[in-house]
Amino acid sequence: MAIIRSKIGIIGAGISGIAAAKQLAKYEPMVFEATDCIGGVWKHCSYRSTKLQTPRCDYEFSDFPWSQRDNMSFPTYEEILEYLYSYAQHFDVLKFVKFNSKVVEIKFVGDRQMNYFGAKINAEYGCLLNGNPVWEVAVQTNDQSETLQRYAFEFLVMCTGKYGDIPNMPNFPQKKGPEVFKGQVLHTLDYSKLDQEASTKLLKGKKVVVVGYKKSAIDLAVECAEANQGPEGQACTMVVRTLHWTVPHYSIWGLPFYLFYSTRSSQFLHSRPNQGLIRTLLCHMLSPLRRGASKLIESYLVWKLPLEKYGLKPEHPFEEDYASCQMAILPHNFFTEADKGKISFKRTLSKWWFWEGGIEFEDKTKLEADVVILATGFDGKKKLRDILPDPFRSLLEFPSGMIPLYRGTVHPLIPNMAFVGYLESVSNLHSAEIRCIWLSRLVDDLFKLPSVEKMLEQVTQEMEIMKRTTRFYKRNCISTFSINHSDEICEEMGWQSWRKKNWLAEAFSPYNSQDYAWGK
Repeated sequence: MAIIRSKIGIIGAGISGIAAAKQLAKYEPMVFEATDCIGGVWKHCSYRSTKLQTPRCDYEFSDFPWSQRDNMSFPTYEEILEYLYSYAQHFDVLKFVKFNSKVVEIKFVGDRQMNYFGAKINAEYGCLLNGNPVWEVAVQTNDQSETLQRYAFEFLVMCTGKYGDIPNMPNFPQKKGPEVFKGQVLHTLDYSKLDQEASTKLLKGKKVVVVGYKKSAIDLAVECAEANQGPEGQACTMVVRTLHWTVPHYSIWGLPFYLFYSTRSSQFLHSRPNQGLIRTLLCHMLSPLRRGASKLIESYLVWKLPLEKYGLKPEHPFEEDYASCQMAILPHNFFTEADKGKISFKRTLSKWWFWEGGIEFEDKTKLEADVVILATGFDGKKKLRDILPDPFRSLLEFPSGMIPLYRGTVHPLIPNMAFVGYLESVSNLHSAEIRCIWLSRLVDDLFKLPSVEKMLEQVTQEMEIMKRTTRFYKRNCISTFSINHSDEICEEMGWQSWRKKNWLAEAFSPYNSQDYAWGK
């Protein structure tokens, strides 16, 4: 079968893939989506109770506002999917998407001199679209044919995402894994595929253990509690190893949450890449204010929520969870169900494994269970490692475990390839969109990338900031310097970096996608 050639290929049709397709539409990109619909994690990893963690106005495209953007309720996953479909239809993006098309192999077919290793470290990138294919992609379709269709692209955009597809499974001692358990074991990825009737049947009247304490685990525990109302209902037990701060709403002692972290003045308290000596000294001098803000939030959460009652108060500062994008908004009835005895908690720092009747811990204590659900996250990096060819597979991560992405998009050592959706912030949609805008202008040759050495220096600085700010730095989150990150992107594109109408708004108003709607 003949190879089909095109300029740009995009892998994945979630939020990032659709944003990339819209910004690169002039090149008529080919978007490969393994399933029969767009939406990514919102379509394939959501429960019936899944909602956005922010109001609508903080999760929208700059040129496509929500119809009810002033509605401060958090939209459901169905509303988000409807919004994404409306966006894709409005900008005629769906015509680029090849559904039921799974990319199974990527081969590098470009000039080996494009690998800027060793002596080439100071080399600069040339024109990204010069008519020569760099990547060859093998695609398997769901038409029952075993033949792979191959495509050749000058530029490839990876939008496979950090979540979904590949569960992050715990390792168990030999003969102590799920195979010895007489009940049912599933991952949240499996649970998300169940409809309401099937999920209720799975949970109702069962002793359910949920392993994990992040957002997916919390939502799942509430669904379990709701399915077990009445005298016949069983309690859901959450096995909690690593505690994280949880928030009931976006108001702290009557103050809007954005004042603490999402304005230019509040982020001035935090270190950022490329800051000079004076700014470094100021950050050090103002560090008591930064720690005080974190303590103020912690005091409110301990007062508002029964964290100490249930042994759920983290030892680390709130700031570390915010800096790693791990702050979770609680369902309104989470602790109500706990107070009713429908949700219980098992704190442990030890390893655990299965026995025939449930799970067991190193101290020999046991939990009986009929169903064990692993809310242990996903291995998004494995998705990339499995599909990227050598030597790029080994270059994907630094020894720190982080993916070095210049402007959160370009790996300095992987030519003619972009990664969108792997750098987290308060609004991952805004983070993806502004990087896709930057990418489109880069592909248009409106500016040049710096040398590989300078890009590596930039990403190393960003990683050092993350490592100094939070112990959970491997999540690649820029929430404490997100405005500065956007500033640098704007300046590189030739846009004005300060986007507000006056200095007062610039200092104390939160930034969102609408601030970037008017280009320069």
